Amino acid sequence: MRLLVRDLPLKAAAVVMAMVMWVLAAQASVERIATIAFDGRVPLERPELPSGVVLRSALGDVAVRLRGPESSVLPRVTLADLRATADLGGIDAAAGGTFEVPIRVSAADPRVSVVEVAPATVTLRIERVTSRTIAVQARFANGPPAGSIAGDAVLAPREVTLTGPETLVASVTALLVTVRFGDAPLDVLQTAQPSPVDASGARVEGVALAPSAVEVRVPVLPAATTRTVPVVPSLRGSVAAGFAVTRVQVEPAAMTVRGSQERLAALDSLATAPFDVGDLERDRAATVALVLPEGVALVRPGGVTVRVTVVAQTGSRGFALGLVAKGTGEGLSVEYETRSVDVVIAGPQSALATLTAAQLAATIDVAGLAQGAHQVAVAVRAPDGLTVQAVQPARVPVTMVRK
Repeated sequence: MRLLVRDLPLKAAAVVMAMVMWVLAAQASVERIATIAFDGRVPLERPELPSGVVLRSALGDVAVRLRGPESSVLPRVTLADLRATADLGGIDAAAGGTFEVPIRVSAADPRVSVVEVAPATVTLRIERVTSRTIAVQARFANGPPAGSIAGDAVLAPREVTLTGPETLVASVTALLVTVRFGDAPLDVLQTAQPSPVDASGARVEGVALAPSAVEVRVPVLPAATTRTVPVVPSLRGSVAAGFAVTRVQVEPAAMTVRGSQERLAALDSLATAPFDVGDLERDRAATVALVLPEGVALVRPGGVTVRVTVVAQTGSRGFALGLVAKGTGEGLSVEYETRSVDVVIAGPQSALATLTAAQLAATIDVAGLAQGAHQVAVAVRAPDGLTVQAVQPARVPVTMVRK
């Protein structure tokens, strides 16, 4: 017992000192947790979408704030340790559309947490993939050699299927294959990839072609065996009674043909196959063939479009119409000095031929007129398509009297 109490103050001081050192050591072993802004921006990963749709908007990147051990962990976080994704859980991506979705950022080290993401959302434009078949056209990059002309291009296949986002596929207005002539007057035969272009002629990127290439053949013909002549339309029949042909157009107005010099020298024009205008009452347009003399052929085979403009022939016709009063006040009646008026109706002759007086009406409006004499305007109603050209007299005298 004496041993226990000997130097008790010193022993107690030693115990206290040891406890203090233990607390300090324990505090030193617990590192401070801090929140910092990551030095850099994290790019969004491209999301996995269902088949049949594609992403059409830019993803961009985000800034983040991280929380974790201040000295041993946070300084070691690199861009490769962070992953930013778009959360598609709340949308129907397969249907396509524009969606605003949250952005999720995770860290590879479980001791690091992401406490802030800016921006917190991203707008995704998702489009359905569609296909469309379109004809291929040849485009000449230069002209054929001097003394020759280019014939009609023959393409195989003539059509190509486009596949891609629906807005891109819809924007394609033409598929062009560029043909370049050489210095010698030889037919051109080449295999080329068509170029999809929009209405402005700019190439449309992002669409796939099937097949990806076509074969193009362009004959090169001596100019001495060709001639360009006007096209003359041939009309058959007569338009409906009361109508007349006012204009006939042919597109193209001229065609280039080939043949022997003797046959071309005797050719001044080309006639179309008969274009029927029998009983026509409205404009008509159609593609018709050309009548080619023996030994003469078109350089570029095909027909022409004939457009015929038809208008109704107009005229006029007179009628005598009885007057009808409207709006007579209570206790009053109308006394007429003139019971009828003469009117002239104008319009298409076909409509005038069947028009009767029963289809017309001549009225005077006496609503609100007091007892006594008045001059009242005459109103004449005609069927649609016809006009009232003249009314005589235009105003009539009437007297409002008590019954």
